[in-house]
Amino acid sequence: MNLDQNISNMSEEFVPERPEQGPVEYRIAGLIFYCFVFIIGVIVNLSALWVFSLTTKKRNSVTVYMINVAVVDLIFILLLPFRMVYHHQDYWPFGDLFCRITAALTIFYPCMALWLFALISADRYMAIVQPKHAKELRNVPKAMVASCGVWLMTLGCTVPLLFPESDPDRISNFTTCIKMQDIIHLRHNNLVNFTRLIFFFLVPICVMIGCYIVIVDNLIHGRTSKLKPKVKQKSIRIIVTLIIQVLACFIPFHLCLVLRLLGDTKDGGFNTWAVFTTFLMNMSTVLDIILYYIVSKQFQDRVISVILYRNYLRSVRRKSRHTHTGSIRSLSNMTSAMI
Repeated sequence: MNLDQNISNMSEEFVPERPEQGPVEYRIAGLIFYCFVFIIGVIVNLSALWVFSLTTKKRNSVTVYMINVAVVDLIFILLLPFRMVYHHQDYWPFGDLFCRITAALTIFYPCMALWLFALISADRYMAIVQPKHAKELRNVPKAMVASCGVWLMTLGCTVPLLFPESDPDRISNFTTCIKMQDIIHLRHNNLVNFTRLIFFFLVPICVMIGCYIVIVDNLIHGRTSKLKPKVKQKSIRIIVTLIIQVLACFIPFHLCLVLRLLGDTKDGGFNTWAVFTTFLMNMSTVLDIILYYIVSKQFQDRVISVILYRNYLRSVRRKSRHTHTGSIRSLSNMTSAMI
């Protein structure tokens, strides 16, 4: 009897515990947050993709970069429903491979977004500081080559994440997806991790800072007098938007990543700071609407037309009590003009 009890105790000691997935409050907050980001992000980025790729008559280098930003955002956003299912069920039903893809895209998205922001910053630098050479350097073919180069470079560095040597989810027979909330399992290869951080975080941020310093210096000393005021205002707004987005969404995520990679090797469970900074990074897909609005007059018109159309419908309903026939005609005219 005692022997059987000892054997059962020993078996219980060696049964691996299921990895911690976070408290219920976190899962509910994550479900609500990702639902909000998914709905708004899909609408915003699909509208931007439609405007920049189909309705923009005269494309330029910034238009190419905006299309790439919208595509990257959509790729990342379309994975959010799987995370919402995970937060709702507290169970990962989509298998190991899809969990690895989700984890790889969590690293891929900020790397790609920061390099695209760096290309946009360099484009603004050439438009303001080097207007003589702007036509040669700021054209669609070169912007497409630069974008393709960033895609290939980023994919090449994130694809190895699909084949990790150690996987904490094996403990739970892949019913969890710890990699979604923490990439602690990457610590065994910190040399590659910090090389990736330098090239995909520090380098693009240094490019952005360098461009902004030179642009501000030229604006302060009046070396941009030949440029139109609208060009200056647009460039300043783009710069401010990118700075705010990087400071709010990407720097906290990367700082947390560094701290987690350098932390205690036993510290591999749920981490509130890691979750919060991941939320901030996801918010970038929604905040890109500010960038789209500043860059594209067509996107501005699209947003304004939707708002005006709704206001017009309200006014029509009010006037319909008095002039029913006239309201129908004006609504028809407005609809035809919108189409």
